[in-house]
Amino acid sequence: MGNQWSRAVLLAGAYSSLVTLSFYFAYEIRFDFRIPEPWPVQRLHMLQWIVPWKIMCLLVFGQFGGLLSYFRLPDLYRLVAGLAVATLPLLIERWSLLGFSQPVPRGVILIDFVICLLAIGAFRVLMRSIRERTAVQPTGPATRRQRKVAVIGAGDVGAMVVADFLAKRGLGRRPVALFDDNPEKWRLNIHGVPVLGAPEKLKSIPELKLDEVIIAMPSAPQKRIREIIELVQGVGLTAEIVPSLDELMNGRVKASRLRMVDIEDLLGRDEVELDTDQIGTMIQGKRVMVTGAGGSIGSELCRQILRMNPARLMLVERSEVQLFPIEQQLLAMGAGALILPEVADIVDGPRMRGLFESFGPQLIFHAAAHKHVPLMERQPAEAVKNNSLGTAALVDLAIEFKVEKFVVISTDKAINPTNVMGASKRMAEIIMQAAQQRSRNQTCFAAVRFGNVLGSSGSVVPVFKQQIANGGPVTVTHPDVTRYFMTIPEAVGLVLQCGLQSTGGEIFVLDMGEPVKIADLARQMIELSGFVPDVDIEVHFTGLRPGEKLFEELQHGGEDHQSTSHPRIMRFVGECYPPEKVEVIRRKLRDAVDKDMPVSELKDLLQTFIPEYSPYRG
Repeated sequence: MGNQWSRAVLLAGAYSSLVTLSFYFAYEIRFDFRIPEPWPVQRLHMLQWIVPWKIMCLLVFGQFGGLLSYFRLPDLYRLVAGLAVATLPLLIERWSLLGFSQPVPRGVILIDFVICLLAIGAFRVLMRSIRERTAVQPTGPATRRQRKVAVIGAGDVGAMVVADFLAKRGLGRRPVALFDDNPEKWRLNIHGVPVLGAPEKLKSIPELKLDEVIIAMPSAPQKRIREIIELVQGVGLTAEIVPSLDELMNGRVKASRLRMVDIEDLLGRDEVELDTDQIGTMIQGKRVMVTGAGGSIGSELCRQILRMNPARLMLVERSEVQLFPIEQQLLAMGAGALILPEVADIVDGPRMRGLFESFGPQLIFHAAAHKHVPLMERQPAEAVKNNSLGTAALVDLAIEFKVEKFVVISTDKAINPTNVMGASKRMAEIIMQAAQQRSRNQTCFAAVRFGNVLGSSGSVVPVFKQQIANGGPVTVTHPDVTRYFMTIPEAVGLVLQCGLQSTGGEIFVLDMGEPVKIADLARQMIELSGFVPDVDIEVHFTGLRPGEKLFEELQHGGEDHQSTSHPRIMRFVGECYPPEKVEVIRRKLRDAVDKDMPVSELKDLLQTFIPEYSPYRG
């Protein structure tokens, strides 16, 4: 309350100054800056009445209750109305009863009205322009019926949403209330819509008869977003949410481009602090290659790298179908002169050598991999050929062409692997670490491990969505199976951070938070879709798949972890295989793949090289 009183006093002082100057100069302009008697005396006498009277009218018409830096047409209308009411007594000559035989000249009255309106309006516009230097103009889809909505979040984004709905009735939503965690905003209004209090007050005001709630808090901690989503669901309302702050600030979407609350909003975590300046220094002006550029991680790598001004960006992807969408996205970002999309397979030696010779990459982010556990369990040779030997071939080229940094995207399934996919990625790590020790190597190698990525290809989230859309059942392998989850932008941001921190041969592991029960995830997704778990849609348990663990691990025997300068990144250190031994392993794996070794024998061979690997024998 103290801050509100201080604000009111300051605002009253500003308005009083503007009103005084407007009335003073109205006389000057009316008499061409040569005021005859008795008008100077009348002017001074009238000021003691006109200033408090106008301030009172401005107060009545809401010019003190709104947040100062939010000023649009509804605020202008109220300002005009307040000044018009303040001017009426002068026009009907009522002020002549205050001891003057002559009323205030009508020219002075009209000039004062215009100057006062322009002065206060300019003052409000100036405050708004200062605030809006980085604001985003909203737009959005239209609906037919006007729905009463409450907006949670009375900051810049919430104000943009409210203003858009008020200005564009075709959007089909009428904001009737705002809620915010900041007590300083309570009992104020934004564009005429009141801020009623904290979001928890939703429970105690059923008289609003809301149709839905819009969550406009893109910079709020993820824990608070989850609490608000649960609160909205608890009062029986549907919720939509504005895009993330990253999307808003980069202009990819607008504030009023709403979407339904998704499982990512419940499982996502607080925004990751990155050394963006240093990462930008690492990438700016460099030739960067991304393999697997059409995949979930690869495409996000391309988007984030492009924003850091590389000299050129080569997108290597063997699937034309996957390469085309990310190429179109980057073209839409204005990157046509910077990108080189190449359809190529990393196991195609001559093709990759040609790309290295023509492009000369300085940084490589290697995201190409086979990653679907059940598929690779049935055809381990493909996992070994792509994940292990393909990585080895790229490592050789990186050393030959003196690439500065080479970052391998690995997985938490490489830790004490129980499936071929994890074992093949662990072998890629071993190959990377051995390459770092080669005598003529000048490349800085590193690997980054992380868990499941929300929304990526093969993630359970899109599978569950499809099963819910089909009416169920939602299939979960085991009631107790747990997994770590990250968002795609979070994972990629930390990959870039690891590339910055690498000095050579490290395996970085990302802090993935708390593991999530897949069964709980399935039930939450059913509830978000408006159904009741095990009533409307069944959750069906199918049993663990070949090579699947109940839970993922963070490190295997022989590894110790060390902290890094980033709180969300750990560095694992352990004994590395000597390069000579790895060369023997590579030859044996190549022979096994070329000879199409039987599945069980190839798994046994992998186990001899990776003792912590426990192959599935089903």
